[in-house]
Amino acid sequence: MRRVVTALVVCLSTGLAGCSTLPGQGPSASDVAGTAQSAPNEHYDGYLVTRLDSRVAGILARKNGASFHGRFADHRPAPSQVIGVGDALLVTIWEAAAGGLFSSPVIDRASPGSHTATIPEQVVARDGSVTVPYAGRIQVAGLTPPEVERRVVKALSGKAIEPQVLVTISRNLSNSATVAGEVTQGARVPLSSRGDRILDVVATAGGIRSPVHETFITLTRGGRSATVPMQVLLTSPEENIFVWPGDTLTLTRSPQSFTAFGASGRNALVTFDALGISLEEAVAKAGGLLEYQADPSGVFLLRSETAETVRAIDPSYPIAPGVDRINVVYRVDMRDTNTYFLARQVRVENKDIVYIATAPINDLQKILQLVQMTASPAATARTLAN
Repeated sequence: MRRVVTALVVCLSTGLAGCSTLPGQGPSASDVAGTAQSAPNEHYDGYLVTRLDSRVAGILARKNGASFHGRFADHRPAPSQVIGVGDALLVTIWEAAAGGLFSSPVIDRASPGSHTATIPEQVVARDGSVTVPYAGRIQVAGLTPPEVERRVVKALSGKAIEPQVLVTISRNLSNSATVAGEVTQGARVPLSSRGDRILDVVATAGGIRSPVHETFITLTRGGRSATVPMQVLLTSPEENIFVWPGDTLTLTRSPQSFTAFGASGRNALVTFDALGISLEEAVAKAGGLLEYQADPSGVFLLRSETAETVRAIDPSYPIAPGVDRINVVYRVDMRDTNTYFLARQVRVENKDIVYIATAPINDLQKILQLVQMTASPAATARTLAN
């Protein structure tokens, strides 16, 4: 009992902030701000605490989210499809009269004979060529079928009887895109000459297996990539750009969530759709502020931000060379009515933390309860003694 009384005396003499032995749900609002002033060291990375005002909310609203429309500049269909190495071609040759290189002789006056011949399917070799009888090796890689037709006709001129040529791509591997991940059937999908958009290619691969609100699409093209929620393609048609030959589409399932702690109605891992939610909605999903416990001026949003964002928020904050991610705590004062409108502008990101501090008056109540608990046994003992 003597130890308890001593602890209570220390708490009362140093103020509520000096009593760290009291039970609680987490740091107070003053603790969050005070710890941030400590210098970073090998055991402590440090963090920036900033008040959520209209300037900071504007900076966060201007953060560029991932966008296919913005990442890949050319949104038109790919140029005319060309033949590439690995494609398979069928070459059909017609002659104007029978008895030529590719036509059979007339053996019956009632039959004109065959004036056509189809060369067996050929795969374009690594050197980009195929073989056409009497024309030799024809370079076809990088050309369209009409261009190859003209080359073959030119090579056969003077050998065949007024030749006409038709070139068909029977297997078009070079003009295809790869689809993998959370799709019914991952495959290399041939692209049509009219142009195919992302959703067209995904549908050709059998559609997605995971829920739409948890699915993300990563488009990789020429060493660059971007990841966008599938819901964005459904709500923003400009994001459903054309797929180009050689593109890779990877679909992944990634449930989005934030963690709620402190004096909220719900301390839990809270999930939300891939499109995201606002800070206002996140506080509501966490059960709001507990009426008799929460500190309305001590609502915090914790996340890791890029160094670029931190410099925009606080140019004076020291950032060590080579550090590209900084821990940031956004303090939200829910006593200010305007803050509710700002909280509607700020988006909560995956793995964010929403923390609601306990009001300082609760510490006083805890001290009084401890005093009462300590005094009661003593009073009971005196009563029994008398």
